[in-house]
Amino acid sequence: MNDQRHAPFPNAHDDVETTKSIPDTPQTRAPAYRLAFADDDFLCRDELRPVRLQLELLKPELALTEHGITSTIVMFGGARIPEAAKKDTARTETLAGLSVYYEEARKFAQIMTARSMSGGGKEDVIITGGGPGVMEAGNRGAVDAGGQSIGLNIVLPHEQAPNEYVTPDLCFNFHYFGIRKMHFLMRARAIVTFPGGFGTLDEVFESLTLIQTGRMKRIPFLLFGEKFWRSIVNWDALADAGTIATEDLNLFKFVETAEEAVCAIDEWDE
Repeated sequence: MNDQRHAPFPNAHDDVETTKSIPDTPQTRAPAYRLAFADDDFLCRDELRPVRLQLELLKPELALTEHGITSTIVMFGGARIPEAAKKDTARTETLAGLSVYYEEARKFAQIMTARSMSGGGKEDVIITGGGPGVMEAGNRGAVDAGGQSIGLNIVLPHEQAPNEYVTPDLCFNFHYFGIRKMHFLMRARAIVTFPGGFGTLDEVFESLTLIQTGRMKRIPFLLFGEKFWRSIVNWDALADAGTIATEDLNLFKFVETAEEAVCAIDEWDE
């Protein structure tokens, strides 16, 4: 935060406080009298969408910069995948079986966070969607290692509450999916994806598209669970059809364990 102690003018906070003590009159009660930046009704107007987009981009960016975070390890994955101890609550047998990836996600985040902390804790910080399932496992693994992690929540009718393991000062909430996606990738040094649903698939293919088209530099891109991924996406068929190039299949790598993922990141050939 900028130091305002020597500024010659009152800052915005001062003026907001001043308006709370003004006389109560029809004029001061009117919406028109509210300070524009402190007027929620005004800021939520359709015409202010460009401003809200900018604010959602700027607020987390300033916070991450002030915390000195220079790079992140992105963890994508399903919100419905339970930890092994709770796999009996899974809605399907397949989900129960996928609980192994909750444990691998937690272990991977713990390893990466421990390594990050050995270098000061500002590089390769774990970042997740901040919700349950694999996201929780990622933030939880960072806590296991005694480190910090980032959570990028989105306002949804369900599954939107942040999990208890996200570092509070790095727990953000978004209205716009597009801006949230930008923050996932702006500092990414590696992308690690676990089994998931529509949201996970969206994140996988959008990130791969950015790398494939050269809009984002090539970074380690790992898919946990080869059997799962091959069962839902016929990768080779895309190449055989010519809709992607054969070499595009080298943009990602399948892994099964946390240790294998760490080695793959370390050995990644750009």
